Amino acid sequence: MTDIQQLLGDEAESLLGHTCTTISSDLLHLPGEDYVDRVVAPKDLSPGVLRNMQCLFNHGRLGGSGYLSLLPVDQGVEHSAGASFAPNPLYFDPANICELAIEGGCNAVASTFGVLQSVARKYAHKIPFLVKINHNEILSYPNFYDQTLFASVDQAFDMGAVAVGATIYYGSPESRRQIQEISEAFEHAHELGMVTVLWAYLRNNAFKHEGTDYHTAADLTGQANHLAATIGADIVKQKQAEGNGGYNAIKFGKTHPKVYEELTSEHPVDLVRYQVANCYMGRAGLINSGGASSGAGDLAQAVRTAVINKRAGGMGMISGRKAFQRPMNEGVQLLNAIQDVYLSEDVSIA
Repeated sequence: MTDIQQLLGDEAESLLGHTCTTISSDLLHLPGEDYVDRVVAPKDLSPGVLRNMQCLFNHGRLGGSGYLSLLPVDQGVEHSAGASFAPNPLYFDPANICELAIEGGCNAVASTFGVLQSVARKYAHKIPFLVKINHNEILSYPNFYDQTLFASVDQAFDMGAVAVGATIYYGSPESRRQIQEISEAFEHAHELGMVTVLWAYLRNNAFKHEGTDYHTAADLTGQANHLAATIGADIVKQKQAEGNGGYNAIKFGKTHPKVYEELTSEHPVDLVRYQVANCYMGRAGLINSGGASSGAGDLAQAVRTAVINKRAGGMGMISGRKAFQRPMNEGVQLLNAIQDVYLSEDVSIA
């Protein structure tokens, strides 16, 4: 097992010993082996969704725990294939993406329609597929940021996927169209019995104010999570909260003093607890993203993110570049370290 305390270093006591006094864990619908029966079953969803959600929870090293470890590889479109796969050219081949997810003990592999379609008959029965149906591509010049549908829910269903994923850039001028598109897509996915996962990201240059980037502020990302749950996302993918006070700094929208005085603090676990609260108190699971690869510090950073997510009441992590932009054995080690956090009895709910 991974030495979690050693990797957390000077932050170990603060992160592992913190007690959340902002929003009590008693109010949360926490992950667990009975999550589908306890939280998902009461929803207005078909039995097929319950079956596929349980399929996700039963797979990989975290099988039966109620937590998720997902490998996302859609960066070939979002960031360009060269930028994504030059560090390890093995992953130009979609088969190796699936192999990493399997060897790494993941609950599912998340990627583009093209990646998963190209190897579906070899791998769809070996690891659950999560097909990302929309993307932003940066070959258009000058670059602009919009999520465009690259595939349909029916295409994902026909290849045997258990889940579909999509991104909405909340706060962007295009967000209203994206909300409508993905709401309709998620409705159809649920009709077919598929799980829905939303990348609930913020995107607006105005969210950078006086030298501070509020795209990861707890109050703004929390509202993005709430909007994601509103359109029927079963699982919400969100960047882990860093900082707070976006509404007050930018001076727009609506908030309340208690958000900052009582419901959050400066502690990272409390900031992510607010993100969980906005996912209907955990009725939609919160998974945090692993972020970019920065080299030697990736392992420690991934474990830190997982500890904060779990202690806040989150459902898991979705980590891609930190895993696939290095030799496969090291990628497996990193994924296993993330999973060790969720398997550890020493990392409890704050």
